[in-house]
Amino acid sequence: MSSSKKQALFIASLVILWYSSNIGVLLLNKLLLSNYGFRFPIFLTMCHMSACAILSYFSIVFFKIVPLQVVKSKAQLLKIATLSVVFCGSVVGGNISLRYLPVSFNQAVGATTPFFTAVFAYLMTFKREAWVTYGALVPVVVGVIIASGGEPGFHLFGFIMCISATAARAFKSVLQGILLSSEGEKLNSMNLLLYMSPIAVLVLLPAALVMEPNVLDVTLELGRKHKYMWLLLLLNSTMAYSANLTNFLVTKHTSPLTLQVLGNAKGAVAVVISIFIFRNPVTFVGIAGYSMTVLGVVAYGEAKRRFR
Repeated sequence: MSSSKKQALFIASLVILWYSSNIGVLLLNKLLLSNYGFRFPIFLTMCHMSACAILSYFSIVFFKIVPLQVVKSKAQLLKIATLSVVFCGSVVGGNISLRYLPVSFNQAVGATTPFFTAVFAYLMTFKREAWVTYGALVPVVVGVIIASGGEPGFHLFGFIMCISATAARAFKSVLQGILLSSEGEKLNSMNLLLYMSPIAVLVLLPAALVMEPNVLDVTLELGRKHKYMWLLLLLNSTMAYSANLTNFLVTKHTSPLTLQVLGNAKGAVAVVISIFIFRNPVTFVGIAGYSMTVLGVVAYGEAKRRFR
């Protein structure tokens, strides 16, 4: 087999793993939080972060997937801790929303991330894009408004949590660019995950104990009642790390344009698979709204590339 074919096969395998991990963790989150009676989004996020902390350490320190980058100052550690808290908020908010919203609608709202990123970039760094670029964001927002009106399973609190999680995810990406902008402080995504994950566990553990006080008793009871409960929780947490790792590797081995196209397609695939698995009702208006949002995201990415 030629080297180009081997490279193409390698990238295709990475993309399949990336899709499987991302969609898998999303569907398992929904299954655990809505269908299994495991109603503890904070504790679930803590399990994810614990797996990320342990697996990141082994991947970087022992398997040398990427070179270990050392934190050089208390100021840098404080910046990482700040990012970790925002990251926690976005993941917990997303998991809470899955208790109340179908995965399909959750993905439609999540597709508005570029809108919030553009808003925060403008407010925090005064970075302006061309007016054409901002114009491309209009269908992104209008699409979600239309999808909300056509969503049979719409839940206001779930929607607020989902929008908050999406905004927090965008805020974290802009904040990361500001806080870790100097060459001496920049970390690749895998090293950043290595340092953020333990901090996230320290933040989430007391939050889970206070806000979800019966989590241990209920989890043990569910473990006795459902024989696959512990396996699902372990698989779910491992997939959370795998999603981050494969995202890093796909980013490394593909172009930004390819990554954008793959990312947009991934959301659509997740929507279709979730509808087949959970059988949640969808309407023509909801599908039209989501399609408009995705097309707006595609147009926004193209406008950014052309009018940079």
